[in-house]
Amino acid sequence: MIDLNSDLGEGFGAWSMGDDAALLEIVTSANIACGFHAGDPSIMRRTCELAVARGVRIGAHISYRDLAGFGRRAMAVPPRELSDECLYQIGALDAFARAAGDRVRYVKPHGALYHAASADRAVADAVAGAAASFGGLGLLGLPGSQLAAAAAAAGIEFYAEGFADRAYTPAGTLVSRSAPGSVLDEESALAQAVSIAVDGQTSDVDGARVAVHARSLCVHGDSPGAVAMARAIRDALVGKGIGVEAFA
Repeated sequence: MIDLNSDLGEGFGAWSMGDDAALLEIVTSANIACGFHAGDPSIMRRTCELAVARGVRIGAHISYRDLAGFGRRAMAVPPRELSDECLYQIGALDAFARAAGDRVRYVKPHGALYHAASADRAVADAVAGAAASFGGLGLLGLPGSQLAAAAAAAGIEFYAEGFADRAYTPAGTLVSRSAPGSVLDEESALAQAVSIAVDGQTSDVDGARVAVHARSLCVHGDSPGAVAMARAIRDALVGKGIGVEAFA
């Protein structure tokens, strides 16, 4: 079994990003923006309602407070303040999830916070502390990361995540979006998704094999052709006899 997740609800006001409704027909978990990098109350409500109607699990996609930079800029936030900001975002999304008839099931950091929590234990502990204090929610993140260690220390579940459409470094981390080839085309993403799901590994940017043991695969909703890519990946996984099912 493997889960398919996507980052959704990433519009703001009059601006929209990606075809959330179409992706929610394909994925099994939705990482919904909570207002700090994208999303506003109306978008959060609407995305939660669509997810619940389609039986898709809701995750809080928390971020640094960085609307202007879409949460992709590194920020120095004191750990206690960061934990409070994470908890604030989880609670906000959970209100809309409950109004729609479900609840937040897990937490996934976004962008710069994802990378910081993967590498910096203090950041990871702040994120894990927020998730643990909100009913012991599990964390979705990079396998073998500081976030995984922080989740274990906090006594909460950690769900290892692989990426279908992002290139990997030899260390098993993601290639920076500023580097050429960091986002894969549909053919490469399809091959990588199947390789991670079947073999627990993929090729890094140097062509060598790197281990990626994942319980969930991410297809970014803002990638070119994201809907077609997600559908092709799901069909390929099912064709290999792999069940596609939510982890939470």
